[in-house]
Amino acid sequence: FTSTFFPVLYSILFVTGLMGNALVVWVLIVFKKVSAMTDVYLVNLGFYSSAFFITIMSIDRYLAIVRSVYALRVRTAAHGAVTSLALWAVAILASAPAFLFFQEVDDNNKSACIPHYPDSNNGWKIFSNFEVNALGWLMPLGILIFCYYNILKNLQKCHTQNKYKAMKLVFIVVTVFFLFWTPVNIVLFLDSLQNMYVIDDCHTSKRLALAMELAEAFSFAHCCLNPVIYAFVGEKFKQYL
Repeated sequence: FTSTFFPVLYSILFVTGLMGNALVVWVLIVFKKVSAMTDVYLVNLGFYSSAFFITIMSIDRYLAIVRSVYALRVRTAAHGAVTSLALWAVAILASAPAFLFFQEVDDNNKSACIPHYPDSNNGWKIFSNFEVNALGWLMPLGILIFCYYNILKNLQKCHTQNKYKAMKLVFIVVTVFFLFWTPVNIVLFLDSLQNMYVIDDCHTSKRLALAMELAEAFSFAHCCLNPVIYAFVGEKFKQYL
C-alpha cells in the first residue's frame, strides 16, 4: 500500500505546490514589484527555509506595529533581500546533515531515500532530529510568542483597523505553518527517544516508522496551502488575480 500511496501523494503535492507557489511568485514580482520587506519574505515561503521566513515575517510585523519609528529605517526591500540571503545561508548549513547522510538504498526490493549514518551511529541521527526540533519549531515558536504577545498588547492601546488588516495574513500563515509542522516534530522527538532506547519495543518502532511517513507527507502538504491563504485572505493579492 505505502509503495503506491506515497509516490502518488507526493506527485500530487509537487504539482499542486509548484503551480500554486508559481502563481504567488508571479503576482508578487510582476504586479507588486516586490517593493516591501514582507513581499521579499513571501517570495521565499514555499521552500525548505519557510520556518525561518515565517519567523522573520513575524519580527517584521512586530517592528511595523510595535517599533514603528525604528521600522521606517529597516523595513525596505533591500534589507529584506540581504536578510533573505542570510536566512538561506543558515538554512543550507542547517540541512547539511541531510545532504551528507541521505542515500538511495534498496529496501525489500524497493528504492528508498533514507538517512544512512556511519557504523549505525545514533548520535548523528539524534543530533539531526533535535536540530530540526530546535531550529524548525522551538526557536520559531518562542520568537512568535514574543512578537504576537507584544503586537496584541500594542493593538489593545491603539484600535486601528489598518493594523489589524496588516496582521491578518501573517497570523494565519503562521498558524497554518505550526498546525502542519507540529506533528512531524513530535514524531521526530519520539524517534530520538527511540534512538536513545527510552522507547524500546518492536511494536512501537513499527508504528513510529509509519507515523513518520504520514507526518512528513502531512507537513509537505503545507506548501500547497500558502497560495490558497493569499488568494482568500490577502486583500491586495485578490485584486491582482
